[in-house]
Amino acid sequence: MKIKRLLALGLAVIMAATLISGCGQSGGEKAAGNSTESKTSGEPIKIALSPWPGWIPWYLVEEKGFFKKYGVNVELKWFPVYSDSLQALATGQVDANSQTLSDTLAPVSKGLPLKAVLVNDNSFGGDGVVAKPQYKTMADLKGKKVATELGTIDHLLMITGLDRYGLQESDVQYTNMTVNDAGPAFIAGNLDAAVLWEPFLTKAVKEGKGKIIFSSKDTPGLIPDLLVFNEKTLKERPEDVKKILMAWFDAMEWWKQNPEEAIKIMAKKAESSPEDYKQSVQSVKIFTLEDNIKAFTKAESMEYLGYTGLKTAKFLKSKNMLETIPDVESILDDSFIKAIAAEKGK
Repeated sequence: MKIKRLLALGLAVIMAATLISGCGQSGGEKAAGNSTESKTSGEPIKIALSPWPGWIPWYLVEEKGFFKKYGVNVELKWFPVYSDSLQALATGQVDANSQTLSDTLAPVSKGLPLKAVLVNDNSFGGDGVVAKPQYKTMADLKGKKVATELGTIDHLLMITGLDRYGLQESDVQYTNMTVNDAGPAFIAGNLDAAVLWEPFLTKAVKEGKGKIIFSSKDTPGLIPDLLVFNEKTLKERPEDVKKILMAWFDAMEWWKQNPEEAIKIMAKKAESSPEDYKQSVQSVKIFTLEDNIKAFTKAESMEYLGYTGLKTAKFLKSKNMLETIPDVESILDDSFIKAIAAEKGK
């Protein structure tokens, strides 16, 4: 459901790194409540988001007044095209963006000071390869016409699927195409397969009479979706950042207690029917505070963001989709999650 997830931002990233670098420490430790340095101006913190099921809940946070509850001024900035939101963060148009871990690797490797402070969700079937009914596995796509957008996380998913079946990208007739074009092209019968995300994925299955032959369900933990801030905002307004996360977790609890109303609110924002949005959001795992604690805790498993990020970076570099492997640990700022967990006795 999101025009997902550009892995490299090129010159925009390099220019932004020059503009934003030198911001100093994130200030996350100050978020524990021992700082008086947070700005208290009425200027909103701008958070970018795109139409992915796991990010639409930001509108639930806003609609039900959880930002106001904590006295934090937030402006949600809507980007129908996901790559535009990445550009907006890289060039300082917004303070934070809803983006994947893999999309954070390239800009950080180029010097852009970004920090992940929250895991919103993990794709669990929300991204997938839909193919014509006669194709049973990724191996059957050899020599066939397959579309996805170059440099996106779904491009990575396609390569991962091909690799699992012993194929290279060169073994298929690869077509670089945005999801806006790939979905309709598959439905029209012009493609043998396409890598899509919700709701385009389900629509292609229904209207294009396709079948999903590989998805993020087959790669659990590969696609964590995050809230990523520039370091400047974290340094200057740590208390507000903490309040934003607290508002998020409160809204997720409210969702559990009011599922039907929550789905209606989010479906309206997604310009979808409640039934369709409910189906699409079931393809992601929304992360609780406890899930976030695990995600930021070192471990030799895909539960840990550092492990997932390094594994992903090495794979991308091996496929020449990443020039250098960044310090993945430097991307992760767990101080806000720790501070909230401590307050809640977790």
